[in-house]
Amino acid sequence: MADALHVDAVIVGAGFAGIAQALALREAGVESFVILERESRIGGTWRDNTYPGIACDVPSHLYGLASHPWPHWSRVFAPGSEIQSYLERVVADERLDQHLLLGTTMADARWDGGSWRISTSSPTHKDGSAEAGPQKGDRERGAGVDLPSSCRREIVADHLVLAAGRLTEPRIPDIAGLATFGGTLFHSARWDHAAAPHDDLAGRRIAVVGTGASAIQLVPELARRGARVTLFQRTPAWIVPRGDHPVDAADRQRFAEDPAALAAHRDALFVDGEARFASRSGDEVAASAMRDVALAHLARQVPDPELRAALTPDYAFGCKRVLLSDDFYPAIASGSVVLEPSELAEVRGSRLVARSGSAYEADMLVLATGFETTRQPYAHLVTGERGTTLDAHWATGMTAVASTLVAGFPNMYVLNGPNASLGHNSSVLISEAQAEFAASLIAERAAAPFAFPDPVRVTGEEERASTADVSARAARTPWLTGGCINWYVDDRSGRLALLWPGTVADFRARLDRARPSGAPLLQNEGVIP
Repeated sequence: MADALHVDAVIVGAGFAGIAQALALREAGVESFVILERESRIGGTWRDNTYPGIACDVPSHLYGLASHPWPHWSRVFAPGSEIQSYLERVVADERLDQHLLLGTTMADARWDGGSWRISTSSPTHKDGSAEAGPQKGDRERGAGVDLPSSCRREIVADHLVLAAGRLTEPRIPDIAGLATFGGTLFHSARWDHAAAPHDDLAGRRIAVVGTGASAIQLVPELARRGARVTLFQRTPAWIVPRGDHPVDAADRQRFAEDPAALAAHRDALFVDGEARFASRSGDEVAASAMRDVALAHLARQVPDPELRAALTPDYAFGCKRVLLSDDFYPAIASGSVVLEPSELAEVRGSRLVARSGSAYEADMLVLATGFETTRQPYAHLVTGERGTTLDAHWATGMTAVASTLVAGFPNMYVLNGPNASLGHNSSVLISEAQAEFAASLIAERAAAPFAFPDPVRVTGEEERASTADVSARAARTPWLTGGCINWYVDDRSGRLALLWPGTVADFRARLDRARPSGAPLLQNEGVIP
């Protein structure tokens, strides 16, 4: 590969995590990096999810990069398009486009003695021309990297950062006869704007499968647009008041003129988020108090006792993701949405049959059924130092030291992977912490390679110890004992594989202790009491 592009680092993915990693590398003095993005635009989750009502369920001012606070959020909880615009603004302001390879997929990544050899591919049109990415002969300015032309397919990198996220591949449920549906069928994360434009839904018979975070935003919006909605609910969710509203113009002006006021507001939101950990993780007093809040919210908005019973969860508060909404229950209670309190069991053309035996007719079927969270779609493409793929290494579930470093995969960092999600605070905080950790290791080796002749490595024993510690922390939490099925747990092992069973402060402390230094990486941190 004499003509291969050589860089200090390759970042895979240009969502929040990938952008955070790029900013952290630049802050650490590293400019020799490229970002591979398989789509033609950056944004990740916020590029892909464009369904009616899409918005964040973390307060806007906390759901942003610490280095790029934004004073002009329009609402307490930002709409999805606004978050997408924010990310595009950050990329433009920081000129990260100079490092971006859009429309470029990681086809294969292999550890080869002392570096990662990465093969890429670009989608092509039917005539064989490249769909995206820099055109042949183009050179980007000021990047510290001579970006490859559209025909180049190989990159050699000292370090590999996997920032592809966990909400990228829609989960399609195994429903008998699904392929026979004669109407419009798609996943909520792949909204078909040609078949279902947002402004042309009135009178459409739309069935929605699922009652998770996407569905409770989507369903009221469909009803508001005049659609005739049927909702298939396998399991009701715990829902608490959202309290969303436009941000006052005076506050927006104050935040723009006084960065210290904006920072103080963000700090207060962070503290509030950390305090929520107790109710989500099984503290009996905190969980009971929030359960009462949720039940009171349900009682206020759904006066019909039979309907209210169908919407009441029978599992512990916090076992599944706690949702925020002020308009989901009213949409159900108003009769504009038909609630089917059982799962969709079979599709017979346009006829949808529920587990209860009830049947409904629909012109459109939307699967709001989540993502393949525990099986990362990129894992089979990555091969470590012993010829083992990351997918094989994670055959019984994702594991890592401090959620970031994987045994047998030197100089590789996983963002948004094992135990790197949060149920109580902004997950952007976790991505930023991991990005800073990875950037510090990459930067010191780039600056003084002779002082660090060995790659960043962790051992299998260290990874097993890290996994055991997480399992001990999680053992008595509602995520494992609360009587529900959630996307945090890997069904292959029964282990909590996605969620971090601690606060953001705990996570940052673990990363601080995980720097390879010749000493043991981990110390026992105790378990949640």
